[in-house]
Amino acid sequence: MKRMGMLFRAKANKALDRAEDPRETLDYSYQKQLELLQKVRRGVADVATSRKRLELQLNQLQGQSAKLEDQGRKALALGREDLAREALSRRAALQQQVTDLETQHTTLQGEEEKLTLAAQRLQAKVDAFRTKKETIKATYTAAQAQTRIGEAFSGISEEMGDVGLAIQRAEDKTQQLQARAGAIDELLASGALDDPTGTAKDDIAAELDRISGGSDVELELQRMKAELAGGSSSSQQAIEGGAQGTTQQPQQSPHKFDKQ
Repeated sequence: MKRMGMLFRAKANKALDRAEDPRETLDYSYQKQLELLQKVRRGVADVATSRKRLELQLNQLQGQSAKLEDQGRKALALGREDLAREALSRRAALQQQVTDLETQHTTLQGEEEKLTLAAQRLQAKVDAFRTKKETIKATYTAAQAQTRIGEAFSGISEEMGDVGLAIQRAEDKTQQLQARAGAIDELLASGALDDPTGTAKDDIAAELDRISGGSDVELELQRMKAELAGGSSSSQQAIEGGAQGTTQQPQQSPHKFDKQ
């Protein structure tokens, strides 16, 4: 079971490593840092709101305390010592509340300063991480492109490997077809195979066609030389006559054999 678990973890780690894109991981980390920074800012805003509420309560209590003090003085001036004592007692209770609120206000103010400083430091770290993240992403993209170009030039990439195999298969099929066509031509020329169209010729017929074609070429070459040299019409007629003699000579030989 331990070996199976280790094997499973190794396979999973390899699969995750293959699927992981460092650029996506960096973007995700940056997003999490932004969320944390937003929470810290929200905390600073909440503490500042609480501090402001305490300040409003303090101002209200201080106003009530001043009012009670003034009422006590007026009551004492009118000879109502009892009312003056009551007003001062109430003022003392309010002063205790003011003291407590001032303590809370001081605590909240200190927490607000700490959170503000932490938010500023976190903002600086997030900005530095963003710069480093973009630099790493650009470097990774450039290295990836360079690797793909190198693999393409060397032919070891998957795409270029498939193309190379396709080219090799096409060349093999082409050579096979060429060899088959050459073998069929040799068999037709040797007479081992029959040509149903009747266009194939044996070696003797091919040799006769070659000689006939060569004589025609020689006659045409002599005619062109005569034209270029500015020869007379008689020379051209002689050439043509010689050409006709060569063409008619095979027709006279049967008559001679007939006379004999």
